[in-house]
Amino acid sequence: MRGSQVLGIALVSSIAFTPLAEAKSVSFSGYQWEVRSGQGGPGPNAWDDRNAWVDANGYLHLKIAWRDGRWTTAEVYMPQQRLGYGTYQFKVIGRPDLFDDNVVLGLFNYTRPDVGPDGTNEIDIEFAKWGGSQPQMGNWAVYPAVTGVPYSHQAYAISLGGTYSTYRFQWSSTQVFFQALHGHQDGNTNQMASWLFNPPDYVQRIPQNPLPVHMNFWLFQGRAPKNGQEAQIVIAEFKFIPAP
Repeated sequence: MRGSQVLGIALVSSIAFTPLAEAKSVSFSGYQWEVRSGQGGPGPNAWDDRNAWVDANGYLHLKIAWRDGRWTTAEVYMPQQRLGYGTYQFKVIGRPDLFDDNVVLGLFNYTRPDVGPDGTNEIDIEFAKWGGSQPQMGNWAVYPAVTGVPYSHQAYAISLGGTYSTYRFQWSSTQVFFQALHGHQDGNTNQMASWLFNPPDYVQRIPQNPLPVHMNFWLFQGRAPKNGQEAQIVIAEFKFIPAP
């Protein structure tokens, strides 16, 4: 698990785990995704493969649900495929700006053992107030390519006028450019926030190897939602555009 902290709160999207031998999988946006199940971090949480599914429109649903006497969460990930430099775009249906203080949505790529340990090689789009300790719901983070180098984080406020929004990052060997936009779009209109991370020591601070994509919907430190309500978010589309 990552050791880096922001405001004393660890920003954790995922940790290394061993998939079950016969994991459930779903087809979404032209890719095959395995659905996580079992106990583990971040959180720790109870990951339930019933909490992720694709509907008749081809949209991916992720749910936090009370099942079998406990709170359960959702994660999907690419089991084999690794994507490299390019644009990663997620079209969301829902209101991540109104999430409960303990609810977290992560849209990110993530390290593998042959690339580097946990706490390295990761680029995050996350929506969380980390239990209420942070006023902004939006979070961007870049984890370094090597150990011993701090990760970089930017928080931003989001306020949506509807249920459609688009989030993306453009990753190259020298920089990562993040954007949050109103509506579903492939352009740059109605941008609500952006961040360009272009450090001079980019070889150390920016991942340099292809990585699998993950999407997860979970509870901060495994805590129950403060409002006691189940939650659901929909990803209408994931798109990857390789760098030229």
